[in-house]
Amino acid sequence: METQLDPMKDDLPLMANTSYLLVKHYVLDLDVDFKSKVIEGIIVLFFETGSQYRKTSSTGKGGCQSQFDETCKMRASELCHTPVTNVSACSSKMEHNDFAVCGKGEEDTSDKKGNHSNEEQASGISSSKDCCDIENHGKKDFLLVLDCCDLSVLKVEEVDVAAVSGIEKFTRSAELTNVSKELENLRNQIVHELVTLPADCWKEQLYYFTRCSQAPGCGELLFTTGTWSLEIRKSGIQTPTDFPHAIRIWYKTKPEGRSVTWTTDQSGRPCVYTMGSPINNRALFPCQEPPVALSTWQASVRTAAGFVVLMSGENSAEPVQLREGILSWYYYVTMPMPASTFTIAVGCWQEVKQQSFTAAIQTNIEFSLPSSQADFRWHEEICGHVEYPCRFQNSVARLQAVIPYRVFAPCCLMERCGEHLLQLIPQCLSAAYITLGTHPFSRLDVLIVPSNFSSLGMASPHIIFLSQSVLPGGSHLCGTRLCHEIAHAWFGLAIGARDWTEEWLSEGFATFLEDIFWARAQQLSHDEVKGQQELKALLRWRRLRDEVQNSEEELQVLRPKKESTGEFSESGASIVKHGLKAEKIFMQVHYLKGYFLLRSLARTIGEASYLASLRKFVHKFHGQLVLSQDFLSMLLEDIPEQKESGLTVESIFQNWLDTSGIPKLLPDQLVLLLESLLEEKTLCPRILQCLEKTYQLREQDAEVRHRWCELVVKHKYVPGYGDIEKFLREDQAMGVYLYGELMVNEDVKQQELAHKCFSAVREHMDASSAKVVAEMLF
Repeated sequence: METQLDPMKDDLPLMANTSYLLVKHYVLDLDVDFKSKVIEGIIVLFFETGSQYRKTSSTGKGGCQSQFDETCKMRASELCHTPVTNVSACSSKMEHNDFAVCGKGEEDTSDKKGNHSNEEQASGISSSKDCCDIENHGKKDFLLVLDCCDLSVLKVEEVDVAAVSGIEKFTRSAELTNVSKELENLRNQIVHELVTLPADCWKEQLYYFTRCSQAPGCGELLFTTGTWSLEIRKSGIQTPTDFPHAIRIWYKTKPEGRSVTWTTDQSGRPCVYTMGSPINNRALFPCQEPPVALSTWQASVRTAAGFVVLMSGENSAEPVQLREGILSWYYYVTMPMPASTFTIAVGCWQEVKQQSFTAAIQTNIEFSLPSSQADFRWHEEICGHVEYPCRFQNSVARLQAVIPYRVFAPCCLMERCGEHLLQLIPQCLSAAYITLGTHPFSRLDVLIVPSNFSSLGMASPHIIFLSQSVLPGGSHLCGTRLCHEIAHAWFGLAIGARDWTEEWLSEGFATFLEDIFWARAQQLSHDEVKGQQELKALLRWRRLRDEVQNSEEELQVLRPKKESTGEFSESGASIVKHGLKAEKIFMQVHYLKGYFLLRSLARTIGEASYLASLRKFVHKFHGQLVLSQDFLSMLLEDIPEQKESGLTVESIFQNWLDTSGIPKLLPDQLVLLLESLLEEKTLCPRILQCLEKTYQLREQDAEVRHRWCELVVKHKYVPGYGDIEKFLREDQAMGVYLYGELMVNEDVKQQELAHKCFSAVREHMDASSAKVVAEMLF
C-alpha cells in the first residue's frame, strides 16, 4: 500500500490512474452563471486503455474518408453550438438536463441517490490494488480515478457512441449484435478508432467527437467524490479494457473553487478566469492532471450577451446567438497537451483594434528575415510526437514570422494598450521566430486580466494573460514580459516537463530567452545587447542571492526528486513535491537558478552554437514531454570536447539541479563578467556596490580583483579606492598598468592615489617596474 497523502501538507497529489485508462479528448458543454458564481454543465471524456493494460492488436487505423457523408458536411462548430438541452437523446435518464444559463443552479441532491455519493473523504494516491475496489461475486470492480476538487458531481453515465448515425465506418463489422458484452466491446472499439484517426482527418474527428458527445446514455455509473479525486466504477467490470471508454459527467463548480477566480475587472464589470492555481484545473472540470495525459479538447460555453469568452483554442471563436440574451462560444484544440494548460476567461472584454501602422510593421518584419536565420526552417524532419496536425510540418506555418493576434482589455485600459502593447506584439513574435523558428501555435490572444491577478503574466495555448502593471512607464517591462510569455509557447507548452517538479525546464528557459527575444525586438547593436544582458544578470544574481538567504533549502533544489524524477506509481498516480507549499508560489529560484545554468552553458559553448542547439532541441522534442537529462544529453552530444573539462550531465545535476544554494561562479566567469562591464560607458555607484557585495570581489583571486580595480578607476568609484591601494601594495606583479589608468583619467584624487601608492612601494619595487611607473607618473 502506498503512503496516504495528507491534503494539508505540502505535496500536491496527482490521483488519476493514467496507466490503466488515458483520456485522449474532452468535450465540454458549459454555462457560466455570474449570479451564482458557478460554471455548470457536462463533460464527456474519451479514453484509450493505458499502458499497463493495453492489448496488442493487429487492427490498423481506418483511412481518412476523402468525402464526408452528407450529414458530416455540417461544420463541427455549428453542431457544437447546439444547446445540450435541445438534444432529447442526450441521456436515457437525464435528471439534470435543464441548466439555467443565467439563473440559480439546481441543488445538489446526488448524495441522496442510492448509487452514488458526493461525500467528502480522505483520499490518498491509489495503489495498483486499490484501483479495483468493490467486491462483485468474489472479484473486484475496476475503479477509474480522476483528479477532482471543489466540484459538485451530479451524475456519471456511459455514452452509447454506437447509436450515432454514420458511426459504422469506425467498426470492423457494421452489424450490431444484441449481445451485451459484444456491444460494450463495439463501443470501446469505436472510441479507439476515433481517437486514433490520422492527423489529416482532424475535422472529421472533431465532428464525430461532437456527435458522440451528444449520443444517448446507456446506463449510470457509480461514483464517489473525495478531497482530491472522483472515483467511478461500473458494476461487474473488472478491467480497464472493458470499462466504458466514453463517459459523460454532469457537474458544477463551487464559488470558492480554487481553479477559477470570480471578480470584477478594472471597469467594475464581473468576470471569471483561470489563474494558474497550484491545483491546476481540477476544480474547473474532472480530468487527468498528470502531464502524461496529453489530450485534445473542444468546448462550447454559453453566457449572457455582452460577455466575451476567451479560451485556449486554435480558432478565433465568433459568438452564436442561441436565444435572446444568450450567446454560445466554441473553441477546439488538435494538439495534445496536459489538461492543466486549458485556460478560460469570461468578461466584458473589448478588443483593442489594430492600427494601419501595426499591419505595416508586421508585413515588414515578415519579409526582412536574413536567409542565414531562415535556413534551419526548411529541413523536413519526421516529428517524434504522437500524430496531430503539426505546424512544424506545414510549409506555410514554417514561414510565418508573425502569427495572427488580438488584444483584449477592459474598456478603461484600451487606450493604454494601444500605446505600446499593440506595436510590441509583432516585434516580439518576429524576434522569437528568428531565434527558434516555427511558432508552435497558430494564433495568439493577449488579455489584460483584472488587478487581483497574482503574476505579471501567464502563458497558455493560444492565449497570454498580462497584468495591468506592465502597461505604464514605457515599453521595457511590457516588452520583456511579453517576450517571456511568448517563449513559453516553445518551453512549457509545446515542450512540457514530464515531471512538474522540474519547473526550471519551463521558467528557466523562458527567462533566458526573454533577453534574447527582447534584444532582437529592439534591434540593438552587439555592444548594447551585451551591456543590457550583463546588467540584467547582475540584478538577477542579487535577487537570487537574497532569495536563497531567506528561504528553505529544500525549496531551492531544481530537481527535488533527484533520481526519482519522472517516476510514478504502477497506477500512474504521483505527487508534485512541494506543490501546495504557499511560499513556493512566489519564489523565483526555478526562474533564476535555471536562467544562470543556461547562461553558463551558453557562455561555455558560445551563444551562436548554443542557440543552434536550442533550435535542434525544439525540432526534436516539440509535442513531447521531457526531463532535464533529455536536454542536457543532447546539448553535450554536440560539444564532446567539454567532457574532458568535466562538464557532464552528472556534474550539472550535482552542481546545479540537485543541490540548494547558488553554484559558485568560476574565476574565469567572473573575469568575463567584469570585462563585459568594463565596456559600459557608465555604471552608477549603486550598481558597483551591488556588484562587489554580490560576488564578494575583495575575496577573489588577483585576476578578478584586477578587473574590479579597473572598474573602480573607470567609474571613479571612491569607496573602492582602498581596494586599488591594497592591490598596488600587495599585487605588484599585476599592478603596473593600473598606475597608467589612474593617471590617464586626469582626476586629481586618482592621481594623488597613484603617487601615494608609488611612494609607499618604490623603495622595494623591481627596478624595471619602478622605471616604467615613474615614466607614467612624472
